[in-house]
Amino acid sequence: MLFYDRLSRKPRLFHSFTGLSVKQFDNIFKEIQSKYPKYEVKRLSPSRKERRRERTVGAGRHFKLLVKDRVIMVLVYYRLYITYTLMEFLFGLDQSNVCRDIQKIERLIRSCLPIPQKLYKVTRRLKTKEEVEQYFPGFMAFTDCTEQPIPRPKNRKRKSKFYSGKKKKHTVKNLYTANQKGLLIYKTKHRQGGRKHDYNVYKKNHPELPKDVMAMYDLGFLGVEKDYPEQKSLLPIKKEKDHELTEAQKEYNKIHSAKRIVIEHAICRIKKYRIMNDIFRNRLRKYNMMSDIVSGLVNYMIMSDS
Repeated sequence: MLFYDRLSRKPRLFHSFTGLSVKQFDNIFKEIQSKYPKYEVKRLSPSRKERRRERTVGAGRHFKLLVKDRVIMVLVYYRLYITYTLMEFLFGLDQSNVCRDIQKIERLIRSCLPIPQKLYKVTRRLKTKEEVEQYFPGFMAFTDCTEQPIPRPKNRKRKSKFYSGKKKKHTVKNLYTANQKGLLIYKTKHRQGGRKHDYNVYKKNHPELPKDVMAMYDLGFLGVEKDYPEQKSLLPIKKEKDHELTEAQKEYNKIHSAKRIVIEHAICRIKKYRIMNDIFRNRLRKYNMMSDIVSGLVNYMIMSDS
């Protein structure tokens, strides 16, 4: 069975299956373990809308796996995005138990990770240049969108809204902003991918960056300099029809791409978790929480390495 005690003896496999080193996992699990008792009491306590709970907290069906092994199971599922049938075989559970165990602990894992929303709340309150440089080294930020395919919707209107002519698939879209280290500072909720242009997503859901920070974009964000003059923006030079770029302009675009590659690498780290790369088989209402967890894992790895 694929338990922590067995998997931790093989660090290379541990990293391949979870995306974390054994040391990184142990550090983050300490926080998860400390919050788990209160989390369980809160989860099992009835809400105001519900009737008064008749059974005491802790009664009823217990989890078959230890908390540590349940966290491992979530990471393996996110990293490999295998079916519940294979998860059932690897962890010695029924499919229903696999689904239940993952659902019941996802919110706790999310609360323990440095998700972009937490970092964005901090960056919006930055005042001095020293504080800004701490979160934006070199006073630079990089923004881009990414698409992920979803199953073909059955509803005709949803088919039209989610269909991407570029990808020839039905997709959802996310917008990310990262600093020079690749740390994800901002992330939007998922949007209809197909008919939404990158810049349209940006106009409705864009981060408020400190005035000293230079934001870099690709050509998908043309118009940002005109629409947001208060923000420092830098875009590549677009080639005009029947006019070739000069050597100086080509060199400028080359330097721009070399700097902006940071956001491409950040998105690549996200997509190494196949739950954010393959066709998203789960319910779309769970997409935002799952993308938060993956973004938080990417941030945690970068922060632990620095």
